[in-house]
Amino acid sequence: MPREPLGLFVTVGALVNTGVIEEISRAATDATEGRLFLASMVLLWGSAFLSAIVDNIPYVATMSPVVAEMVNSNGNTSQSQVLWWALALGADLGGNATAVGASANVVVLGIAERAGRPITFWQFTKYGLVVTVVTVALAVPYLWLRYFALA
Repeated sequence: MPREPLGLFVTVGALVNTGVIEEISRAATDATEGRLFLASMVLLWGSAFLSAIVDNIPYVATMSPVVAEMVNSNGNTSQSQVLWWALALGADLGGNATAVGASANVVVLGIAERAGRPITFWQFTKYGLVVTVVTVALAVPYLWLRYFALA
């Protein structure tokens, strides 16, 4: 078993046990002043941006305790579940922006190179950024309709 994932989970566990995650969550909740739509949009777009430069799986593993605390701080209602969806959509769709955003992207680049059709990082990013911006933008009305307008 690779040591990197184990180290990630140990580090996240330590951050939870020392209260760092709770402090980050409290700061995020205070910054959005309980406005769930604002919090969900910051989480959606922030996750998309960060998942473009950090593989989305470790990002979500790190952010899950933060989101759990934010959901609990907002009363753990059905409406506060929007924060989980914002994290999931942002991280998943943001991973499409660059070659390093998702493990599948790295695999595809390897397959393309073996087939004699190499794709450079910047070629991938040129198209990936467009796809990411469009799909994350489409997630905004979905989240708004599902959790705020029609809730």
